This record gives sequence, structure tokens and C-alpha cells, in this order.
Amino acid sequence: MDFKDYYATLGVARDASADDIKRAYRKLARKYHPDVSKEADAEARFKEVGEAYEVLKDPEKRTAYDQLGANWQAGQEFRPPPGGPGGARHFHYSTSGAGGEQFEGFSDFFEALFGQGRAPGGMGGAARGPQGFRYRQAGPTRGEDNHARIQIPLEDAFRGASRTLELRNPDGGQRSIRVAIPRGVTERQRIRLAGQGAPGMNGGQAGDLFMEVAFEPHPVFEADGRNILVTLPVTPWEAALGETVGVPTLGGRVDLKIPAGSQSGRRLRLKGRGLPGSPAGDQIVTLRIETPPAASDDARKFYEEMRVRLPFNPRGNMGG
Repeated sequence: MDFKDYYATLGVARDASADDIKRAYRKLARKYHPDVSKEADAEARFKEVGEAYEVLKDPEKRTAYDQLGANWQAGQEFRPPPGGPGGARHFHYSTSGAGGEQFEGFSDFFEALFGQGRAPGGMGGAARGPQGFRYRQAGPTRGEDNHARIQIPLEDAFRGASRTLELRNPDGGQRSIRVAIPRGVTERQRIRLAGQGAPGMNGGQAGDLFMEVAFEPHPVFEADGRNILVTLPVTPWEAALGETVGVPTLGGRVDLKIPAGSQSGRRLRLKGRGLPGSPAGDQIVTLRIETPPAASDDARKFYEEMRVRLPFNPRGNMGG
């Protein structure tokens, strides 16, 4: 008799938590469910996954199985000890999977360890699969919600847009869906696509797909919630004397008055010029004074004259 590695069947480590085991089972049960899967060996794989979950979800069965398999190595012929591992014999089971399936009639390996599996009261109405494995559904089961991430330009968030996405199906195929990007969507906001999640079972409705929005890096703007941040380079005389300059926004260029005596780092607000909403965000403009290079004799002469005529020590309050 071949030893069955239930951990390998579910694709989990031997120290996996109960939650990890449950998640792995749900994923594989959806993949190989006979009502959904198109794979040739789906029903047999579905049986193996159900049997592994039956053992590993139950603390008593899992402990007995772990004790039995601690010293087993690949290539050895498995012979169950008399009386069952650790005294764990004659389990009666009628188990329900995480998707509502009920299982009966597991492998010889399972029955050698835990006794003849027999559901109390029988399994009327069950369908029979290969090797005597039987399953029945407890009723329509809604598919699970799926989650994904979509990266869009800031301009799409400002104006609204639509995108075509390619999604992978459980059977490995692909399908295209059209996603409407709502005007004013913010980063990390989720867009719900009803019925685009995992398929339901036994006639149950499909789950939903939730797309989390992320913004592509932008050469000029940065988003902070609905506010848009931009750094604006200005000349020393624009900052010192005050000036009205053009500033880019997502909605187009607008005029901004720079107050006289402004310094680098000063923040000015363009109200309502951020992402649309109720209320709309603002655009926050941070000034950055840039000094013209002394790249010619005339420019150097001008700076020498400025040093004489405008004595100024910006480090005067630092001491030393």
C-alpha cells in the first residue's frame, strides 16, 4: 500500500496552521470541482484533496497521521500498524468540505488508518465518482470574491476612463473584461466588478472581483488622497518681488500669484484643483527657488555686484 502525503496533496508545510490548510483546500477544491473543472483527472484530484483535508483539518486525525508518518520515507512500502496509529482507529465520518461538498468512501490508505468510513444514516442522493468516492452538494454555494490590483495614470482618475483587462480563469484560460474607472477615484480605493469573481457551485452565483487602484508614477504630480502635490521651480526675483506665473494642473494650466518675499518650501493652495469629489481635492504647490548658473563673465559679474549690494547671510541664525 502506498503512503499518502496529505501535506503534499494540499501543497502546505507539515507545520501549516489550520487556516493555511483551509485556504489551500478551498483553492484546490475550486480548481478541481467536477462541476467547474475541465481537467481530465479533476474528479480524482478532487477526491484526493478532500481526503487530505478530512485528515489535516481534524486535530486528532492529524496528530495520529503525523505520528505515523514521522519516519516514513519515499520508496518504502507502507504497512499500517495493527490497531491503527496511536490508537486512532474506527473514526466514523461524514464530512463537509469548505464549499459545501460532503465526502464518503476514502482510499484504502485512509480506511486502514482510521477504520471503515461510513456516514451515519447513509448518503442518499450522492453521486459516485471513481474508486467508489462519492460526493453530494449541500446546495447552491456562492463563489468567493477575488482581489486584484490595477495601476492607472493620474489623468484617468481625474477624468474617468475605461480599461480592458485580461483575467485568468480557473481552467487556465483567459477572458477579457471592461473596467470603468470612476472619475475622482483615489489610490487604494476598490472598484467592485459584480459577478467577476470565482464561479459558484451547484448553481450558486459567482463572487465579485475587487480591483484596488494604484497610480502610475507621474513626472509632475503626486497624489495625497484627493489632493494633488506639485513642486514649482521659481526664480529668485519671482520669489523676492512677487509674480504671477503659470502652474500646470490635471485640468490644464492656471495662474498662481507668488507673494513677494516667498522662500523655498512655501506652500500655496489652488482650491478645488485636485481630484474631483464631494468636496474636490486641492492642488498644493510647493515653491522651490532655483538660482541661475554663473555660466558667463556677465553672470559672474552680476553675482559679484549682488554680493556687494545685497549683503545677506542665510546662516546668521545658526551661530558659529
